[in-house]
Amino acid sequence: MHPISIQTKRALLRLTDAIWPQRSLVSGEPAQGALSASDFAALTFITGALCNRCGQPMDYDLGPDAACGACIAAPPRWDRARAALVYDDVSRVPILALKRAGRRDGLQVMANWMRIAADDLIRDADAIIPVPLHYHRLVARGYNQAGWLASAVARGSHKPVWHGVLKRSKSTPSQAGLSARARHRNVSGAFSVPEHKRKQVVSKRILLVDDVLTTGATLGAACQALKNAHAAAIDVVVLARVVRERDATI
Repeated sequence: MHPISIQTKRALLRLTDAIWPQRSLVSGEPAQGALSASDFAALTFITGALCNRCGQPMDYDLGPDAACGACIAAPPRWDRARAALVYDDVSRVPILALKRAGRRDGLQVMANWMRIAADDLIRDADAIIPVPLHYHRLVARGYNQAGWLASAVARGSHKPVWHGVLKRSKSTPSQAGLSARARHRNVSGAFSVPEHKRKQVVSKRILLVDDVLTTGATLGAACQALKNAHAAAIDVVVLARVVRERDATI
């Protein structure tokens, strides 16, 4: 069998695009790329002043280490967090397409947004770890979208991605529809670092990757497991986060 030339592959790709044109991740309309111009404009990116601890947008720029009132009152288990997008009716569409349907055609685009949002966190990290799924859910779904995002975020950064260092050792019901308190109870003790992996984590600065930050319950539980394994610091980057009403900054 003769190998297919690059020119032939490009011709086949053009033919495929002509028969099945790429569709926007948001509207589903035909688009040149992952998003149409109007769909891109409809996304709300998190830029400007924000809380260094949780990535929440802030009304005023109080410096790079500023913390919102909520983080001052109850500091999260991670050190710093960043998100590319506000999780809303627009961003929910491509995120659920990735999470529930395994749609990967916009993966690198979304990971690039995360890299821009968390450039300094990636630079400081010793390793990147995705929030894992429990084995049963992974088998049923066939993929872990956080793992895909972690690998795509790491591309070109020269940072290792550690799969299997953090385990979801407890199978928990879906977090959807649960209150913040119930979410925290649901994932309490759900994560662990296997004994034979603990030395790998000791004194390392970890960048934890997930798709969405809602209440922080899942990420907090994952961070606790890494802290128990004596990680030096843990930062977080997500594709999108829920933005609550502005907290008064102290």
